[in-house]
Amino acid sequence: MKSYIFLTDSCADLSPAQYQELDISMIPLTYLLEEQNYENLPDESNIPFSEVYHKLRNGANIKTSAINVDRFTGFFRKYLEQGLDILYLGFSSGLSGTYSAGCIAAQELAEEFPQRTILTVDTLGAALGQGLMVYLTALKRKEGATLQEAAAYAEDLKLRLAHWFTVDDLFFLKRGGRLSGATALIGSALGIKPILHVDNEGHLVKVSTVRGRKNSLKALADQMAATAIEPEKQTIFIGHGDCREDAELLAQMIREGCGYQNIHIGYVGPVIGAHSGPGTIALFFVAKER
Repeated sequence: MKSYIFLTDSCADLSPAQYQELDISMIPLTYLLEEQNYENLPDESNIPFSEVYHKLRNGANIKTSAINVDRFTGFFRKYLEQGLDILYLGFSSGLSGTYSAGCIAAQELAEEFPQRTILTVDTLGAALGQGLMVYLTALKRKEGATLQEAAAYAEDLKLRLAHWFTVDDLFFLKRGGRLSGATALIGSALGIKPILHVDNEGHLVKVSTVRGRKNSLKALADQMAATAIEPEKQTIFIGHGDCREDAELLAQMIREGCGYQNIHIGYVGPVIGAHSGPGTIALFFVAKER
């Protein structure tokens, strides 16, 4: 019988099959789209992700919000009442208040359930970068890692889990305050594509720019070729903002240039996609450093 529950939030963007395969529990974030509230559900049972992106392309706005303490408390409590300890790996504290709310809930419940243990890890990650960290840590649990061993593995891994992004529509970065209106306008006219990554504080930062979509994908592949470790053992995740063909092209570049074969492609979910926009491509892998 399992002695602890492994859980994350829906910004991990894992597939339903991955959650089931590794017995990972998930608490969904929510977003407001066209005056209607939705949960960010991996199985897309309330709204297909492709439809969300279609609405974004046609000018719809999405408002996102962190999970509050009360929701975490209710979510954690049901497992504690079953006599289970908890390991929670959360959405980057540099991008959301979600992880902080989870920590507060854990502290409050520690007084109510002194015989139980709740450990939390700030992944400093997002989207399938968070997902890859959750996935690899869950594999350790499947191999027999204790609660403390799995948490220690995640802490050791997080500053070596590289997150590299490019976006197709600069105006989503402008809307989020990461680019000025003039920069977005000029960059779009010239076909400029930013190369971004998530830094050691869990913030999304711009690193460089290139001209043209294919060059931006190549820049991601080149970054991986230069910094990834143990290629023969790597599992690589690629996230896309409703642009599967570009994700497949990046995967092909990686296979041809680096020889990596174990590549999983999935959506950038609506909570992250609301800020990065349609056409986002994100690459995640274990590296010498972020």
